[in-house]
Amino acid sequence: MESTIVSINEAASKLGISPQQVRNLCRSGKIECMRVGSTWAVDEAQLENFYFSSRHSVVEDQPKISRPVMKSEKKPIALSFFSGAMGLDLGIEKAGFEILLCCENDQACRKTIISNKPDVALIGDLNSYSASEIRKSAGLLPNDEIDLIVGGPPCQAFSTAGRRKGFEDARGNVFLTFIDRIIELRPKFAVIENVRGILSAPLKPRPYNQKGDKPLKPEEKKGGALAYVLKKLSSAGYGVTFNLYNAANFGTPQKRERVVIVCSRDGEELPYLVPTHSEYGNHNLPKWKSFKEAVAGLEYTKHHHLEFPEKRLQYYRLLKPGQYWRHLPLEMQKKAMGMSYYSGGGKTGFLRRLSWDKPSPTLVTHPAMPATDLAHPVENRPLSIEEYKRLQQFPDDWKIQGSLIDQYRQIGNAVPVGLGHAVGKLIMAHMKGKDIPVYDKFKYSRYANTNEITWRKNVMPDLFKN
Repeated sequence: MESTIVSINEAASKLGISPQQVRNLCRSGKIECMRVGSTWAVDEAQLENFYFSSRHSVVEDQPKISRPVMKSEKKPIALSFFSGAMGLDLGIEKAGFEILLCCENDQACRKTIISNKPDVALIGDLNSYSASEIRKSAGLLPNDEIDLIVGGPPCQAFSTAGRRKGFEDARGNVFLTFIDRIIELRPKFAVIENVRGILSAPLKPRPYNQKGDKPLKPEEKKGGALAYVLKKLSSAGYGVTFNLYNAANFGTPQKRERVVIVCSRDGEELPYLVPTHSEYGNHNLPKWKSFKEAVAGLEYTKHHHLEFPEKRLQYYRLLKPGQYWRHLPLEMQKKAMGMSYYSGGGKTGFLRRLSWDKPSPTLVTHPAMPATDLAHPVENRPLSIEEYKRLQQFPDDWKIQGSLIDQYRQIGNAVPVGLGHAVGKLIMAHMKGKDIPVYDKFKYSRYANTNEITWRKNVMPDLFKN
């Protein structure tokens, strides 16, 4: 790609600083420049790199200045942690909260946050910030109330697809740091989002080579990690409810299940999130949104996407919308799957085309991996970034920064905006004293024992009684 050279004045305009400051940056070597006659010229790509790197330090080192606002005009404030591409935050904002601060360590995600929300304070590794430093970065005084803290700590430590080291994993430890900061910052409400695996993860996994030797200790049993977190929150006076929610029940055109823990400082246990859709139109709600509805209007958009290798394309050319490898002729199934054909499991992610008339499966961080293909219903390609954004309900103009792989990863890891909106609406309604509808026997997910009542009764009746 050919470089674009801009003048000092153009560079100053792009950076929002004076031409003299740009010249000083050139002389100090902080921006790579070149002499053109008696002045400097700047490579636009280098300018962009400097913008992002400098923005990180500026946002971290210059706390947001709080402005006195009449209480009647002030929006409830929220702080966001593990913000990612800001899917949860967008939903919270849509419900009426103002995000004052984001906390994110991933560089591609930080660039995304800066591109879309340059005025929101941004800090890095949560382990490096005390509660008072977080307040200062957000422009809050020591006694300023925080209405809401939201965050989805890294989930790999608890994922059933991984090694499940729980809190012994560094990513699990930052989960505990997050809980500590919630307790120290004392928000009126806190929301913790995570994968289904948190419901069954032990507090201290027993080494594989020691399994079966002795009866499991309480901390080695399923559910120990979550039980430990709940005890910490309860000891701090927070009332807690949680459930496993399928985002499709909240208007997301995607079947994506996430645990959402809602904590209330006054000790009250809030109702569950209020669904806006149901799979078959139960409870007089609209049916789940389909892939076709989600991508309407994208037909003539330029799509950015990965490519399938020819080895897989030969099979995709034979598959129709909603089909996967089992819809191929028998001999071709065996050829396509190799030895995997004879292994157990449904293997539904192999050679999978999406249906037009159903929600998407859970978006993954790479739509062209053999076991988790997400192919367009009729086109011979994986889903595009533009389609990913629609399925996670990001605005079309939301800028996702980084390489193509970075973009897929950020969107694939995000909380759907619709699920975030449901969270924000629930808390906002409770704050305003509004009646919150309760849908009796609503099927929030396909699994059992996923809310705090059935989970305590059936998963951990003997854990941490003291």
